[in-house]
Amino acid sequence: MKKVKVIGMIGLISIIWGYLWVSMKVGLQDIPPFFFTTLRLFIGALVLITVLIIRRKPILPKGNEWRRFFALGMLMCVGYYALCTYGIQFVDSGISSVLVYTMPIIVSILAHFFLNERLNWLKGFGLIVGAAGLTTIIGPKLLHLSWNLALFGEIVIVVSAFFWSSANVYTKKIGRDHDKIKMTLWQLIDGGIILLIISLLKEHHEIAHLSIHMPSMLALLYSSILGTAVAFVGWNWVLGNIEASIASISLMSVPILGLLFGSIQLHEAITRNVIIGALFVCLGILFTSLPKKKPLKG
Repeated sequence: MKKVKVIGMIGLISIIWGYLWVSMKVGLQDIPPFFFTTLRLFIGALVLITVLIIRRKPILPKGNEWRRFFALGMLMCVGYYALCTYGIQFVDSGISSVLVYTMPIIVSILAHFFLNERLNWLKGFGLIVGAAGLTTIIGPKLLHLSWNLALFGEIVIVVSAFFWSSANVYTKKIGRDHDKIKMTLWQLIDGGIILLIISLLKEHHEIAHLSIHMPSMLALLYSSILGTAVAFVGWNWVLGNIEASIASISLMSVPILGLLFGSIQLHEAITRNVIIGALFVCLGILFTSLPKKKPLKG
């Protein structure tokens, strides 16, 4: 029964995160990126506070949780959410999903140094394949020296994937000691406060003349409630029930769904190099996430 629940949750999360890129692209039509992320974090936090109250769980951090949750908030919400949302302004939603989901590949490198999860030949091959996928997507612009906002956005999104990877490694080091919902909640609050300050400094003119239409409002609610609060709590639950390596493999469907949804709703062109690059990235995730076979005992 638990296996069925895990599979069902992975399927739900994959669909939510696959469509998330379209919703972000729609929301940014009316809302500047840092303010969009700020609202997304605070709305998601309200949902999680409600859950904790209903479950009669403590809300405030205690002891070293303040410091740890703040560090996660900077990595996850400022480094990943904010940079990714900023970069997607200049990049198609489908390509953005492919670039961000190089995360499991980057995690395998960081885990080698910080989690004592050693790279083996299979993971090394996955890194090469994943790098080839990135090169296939971004490479044509570099080869033709076409420095433009699209290339800038793609680089920003890859950098955001590095911050997400760092957050995942840090979560794996300290996450078992903390309630997953409370840990996620304070990431959203801490990151939201910092991003609100950044947004007010950088986007005050756009905020003063803000006019949010219904599609952007629905996109914001989707990104906040489903894409942030529900999906990340669900993902933490999945990680608590199966091996992280197996869970990472399930992420392969997200960039493919991102490309599909972007093509259907936003009419984004899927070029040959994007398709090939996406397949290489997915294969890279597969190879770097496969667990090392244990030797048979005699």
